[in-house]
Amino acid sequence: TERGWYDTGSDYCGYLQSVKIRIGRLKAVTPEDVIRGFCEGVEHTSEEKEYANTLFQEAIKIGMEINQTYHTPEELLKLMGKLTGKAVDKSFRLFPPFYTDFGKNIIFGKDVFINSGCHFQDQGGIEIGDGVLIGHNVVLATINHDLLPQNNRKNHYAPIKIGNHVWIGSNATVLSGVTIGEWAVVAAGAVVTKDVPPYTVVGGVPAKIIKKVEETENESFSN
Repeated sequence: TERGWYDTGSDYCGYLQSVKIRIGRLKAVTPEDVIRGFCEGVEHTSEEKEYANTLFQEAIKIGMEINQTYHTPEELLKLMGKLTGKAVDKSFRLFPPFYTDFGKNIIFGKDVFINSGCHFQDQGGIEIGDGVLIGHNVVLATINHDLLPQNNRKNHYAPIKIGNHVWIGSNATVLSGVTIGEWAVVAAGAVVTKDVPPYTVVGGVPAKIIKKVEETENESFSN
């Protein structure tokens, strides 16, 4: 007798389960799926790993397009939108070259300026607030590696969050998991390993608080 759609026999249920598994494998993997896989304690599926590698290569390709020829500000906006996978506000400004190995986990606020030679390693997430100024050759690194030999340098990801109106001087490095509060200043050449409170100036290796920012002050730390 031919089985009906109502039949719940074990053979038929097994068939439906196998179909469900195959459909699941064919389901399109999204950048959001890849980003979730960078969270601590989460492992990428084989499909997500494959798509992540595709996105890495796409970021390299778009980066080469940005860096190897002149583009108008309007063209750069479109390219950065393609790189990040989201709209970039028209107030955004960039002086190339610019480097990133993923791109899809960067969020830009309004009126952001990025000077030439910056490197954003964004798998762990980079969030940049409004009015942020980022100087030459700044490195934002959201990946750390395990110290224990038995863990074979396993990647650990943590976001970098930069508050509104932060100014990061040339050749500074900000490490994974760091939050920089609004109106803070990171002096040129600093290596930031810990959170920076709002309205403070930090500098040195590792960066330490140098002073508090007062609204009436006007002192240069190099951009």
